Amino acid sequence: MRSVRIATLRRGRPVALPGVTGPARLDRRTKNLTKRLKPGDVAVIDHVDLDRVSAEALVRCGVAAVVNAAPSISGRYPNLGPEILLAAGVPLVDAVGTEIFAAVREGERIRVNGKQVLRGDDVVVIGEEQTAETIGAAMLEARAEMSVQLEAFVANTMEYVRRERDLLFDGVGVPELRTRLEGRHALIVVRGYDYQDDLRSLRPYIREYRPVLIGVDGGADALAEAGYDPDVVVGDMDSVSDAVLRSGAEVVVHAYPDGSAPGLARVESLGVQAVVFPAAGTSEDVAMLLADELGAQLIVAVGSHATLVEFMDKGRAGMASTFLTRLRVGGKLVDAKGVSRLYRSRIKTASLVWLILAALVTMTIALLLAPVTPTYRTLLGDRWHDVAEWLGRVF
Repeated sequence: MRSVRIATLRRGRPVALPGVTGPARLDRRTKNLTKRLKPGDVAVIDHVDLDRVSAEALVRCGVAAVVNAAPSISGRYPNLGPEILLAAGVPLVDAVGTEIFAAVREGERIRVNGKQVLRGDDVVVIGEEQTAETIGAAMLEARAEMSVQLEAFVANTMEYVRRERDLLFDGVGVPELRTRLEGRHALIVVRGYDYQDDLRSLRPYIREYRPVLIGVDGGADALAEAGYDPDVVVGDMDSVSDAVLRSGAEVVVHAYPDGSAPGLARVESLGVQAVVFPAAGTSEDVAMLLADELGAQLIVAVGSHATLVEFMDKGRAGMASTFLTRLRVGGKLVDAKGVSRLYRSRIKTASLVWLILAALVTMTIALLLAPVTPTYRTLLGDRWHDVAEWLGRVF
């Protein structure tokens, strides 16, 4: 366990207080909290069944400890978040109760020691300290309850089929876009499992095939962070940045089936025009259905859900729709990990290096032998600019 110790005076001597100390950052929505966390902060959340994506985001932020008002493992299914925090050395205190949001102020320094959350020497709340033993026992119980959750998952899937059968089977209600997808590859990025690693491994594929880049909410920012300009942004607009929304990408706001779209007001306030797509399910589903119905030849999914454990770990009944949408898209859909394993650039690196060297030698000889006139100098500068731009696109 990592620890940050502070000193206090007791009988004139400095005494180190046990545990982890840091400024408290509070939010009932973990996704919102991770946007403003800094290394050394103590994250105070209210997240039942902490999932893998949220836990990985907390670890990336460098939190000193996590205090959860709710149980991080409820026992409904074996969620992966608590194990990830523990493996990263982040202390986790569970089930402290929602009163912590009234008892602790934003930015106030608090100390996490075992199952206690303290302000100096004063105990604020007491919860359950999660250890390898407690998490292991809870996961065993959760796995025993998997059959119940699978039954609920199947029931939710059938309900989704009943409500959205026209959309799933006939494509009714899918809007037209300015962005052309007919006959092209579409790369759909969700800020989910291993999305950063997948984007890095797909660089040669993106460079060669130039797929339509579709970011699902925060996935659009993930594309921008990786150095790409998203062509389409899809989602309810709760986790995508203003800069990306203003970047010129086509914006599709995911609305509820009744047509209400809470994210539309934010997009319009930025002066950005948007297409509204009412549909049940998740924004991930909407992006896949769009790409499929508008004629994409191949759909590559980054950060999406591919296995049963991942579907269950997300902990939302609506994930059944994503499962069904994958069946609807069918053979067009490829997970990013499969692409990176199967794809190899058609141009060998050694051949490319020799080609570049040959071009440089040719230009050097031409420069040495030809008379240098202003017109020739301008022409040579233009050609060199073209070569440098091509190299930039390649690498």
